[in-house]
Amino acid sequence: MSTVTTLAADRGRGQSEDRILRYTLGERVMHWIAGLSYVYLLATGLAFWSPYLFWVADVVGGGPTARFWHPWMGVLWFASVFWMYAVWRRDLHTTKADREWAKHLGDYIRNRDENLPPIGRFNIGQKQFFWVMLFGGIALLLSGVAMWFVNDIPWGWLRGTAVLVHVVAALLTIGAFIIHVYMGTAMVRGGFTSIIRGEVSSAWARMHHRLWYEQVRRGPAGNREGV
Repeated sequence: MSTVTTLAADRGRGQSEDRILRYTLGERVMHWIAGLSYVYLLATGLAFWSPYLFWVADVVGGGPTARFWHPWMGVLWFASVFWMYAVWRRDLHTTKADREWAKHLGDYIRNRDENLPPIGRFNIGQKQFFWVMLFGGIALLLSGVAMWFVNDIPWGWLRGTAVLVHVVAALLTIGAFIIHVYMGTAMVRGGFTSIIRGEVSSAWARMHHRLWYEQVRRGPAGNREGV
């Protein structure tokens, strides 16, 4: 797990509240690189996909510009996702706590957080989102390379397969991305600001990620949640 520390932040009228570092600066920078590059890929990809949406390419500099930068942005996006995998991979395994938490998904959807069992740094929905983006990214990268160097591929069936794989993987990641943005901005208050400022209140951590909160309080010597 990434280094986490507790912080003291001054609050209004001289009061103070314990703060917990949820995301390091490097994690936040890489997250925003991934997010912004994906938005560019989404916009230009939709422009290439349908003539009715080609006007989107004009917004980002025109068709030739979008065609040039789309594959390079794809490489940047996948590199940032893989970096996050390298940093977070131990926190992304499904655990017993995740499986128990998943049984209460209805409470989560209805914002009955008090009924949710304790969970680690990421809940099972966040973990599944990441795996969709990682494996979807692999599919997009491989199929994208085939289309990037289309004139160097002699087999027509491979070109057609690459287009099909690219479209399917794109639709899957677009759906996951929309859900992720909604959950992080409208569903879970405090989630969006944590990826900007990097820290959350102790109360927020106890409410949404109690196992992670307890692990932070124990320090580096604390035991990891069981699998």
